[in-house]
Amino acid sequence: MTQSNLAIGLIGEKLAAQYLQRKGFKIIAKNFRSGRTEIDIIAQKKEKIHFVEVKTRLSTKMGMPYEAVRRWKVGHLLKTASFFLLQTRKKGHKLSLDVVSILWDGANNRVESLQHFENINS
Repeated sequence: MTQSNLAIGLIGEKLAAQYLQRKGFKIIAKNFRSGRTEIDIIAQKKEKIHFVEVKTRLSTKMGMPYEAVRRWKVGHLLKTASFFLLQTRKKGHKLSLDVVSILWDGANNRVESLQHFENINS
């Protein structure tokens, strides 16, 4: 991953966390790792824990940001979410695997679009 891509990813994760907090989510963890897989944001709203993958792009030349979350990625995220639940001993919560998709206009330093997809594994 290039330095530029890393910077854009960090911007996206910050924007996604701010968005989720405005929507009433409590951020539990950021950048939770298990092996080679990372969950960008783990948040809770009421009795549901949301495992959030954030995808940020500067253009749609390679498709929409959310389209980068393929089936194999979902499988890795689910395993990492299970590890988080075991490690933290969180029980009795509903679970959701979410994607926050952000198009970022770097030239004007603004969000072109932000979409939140809940329960993508349903």
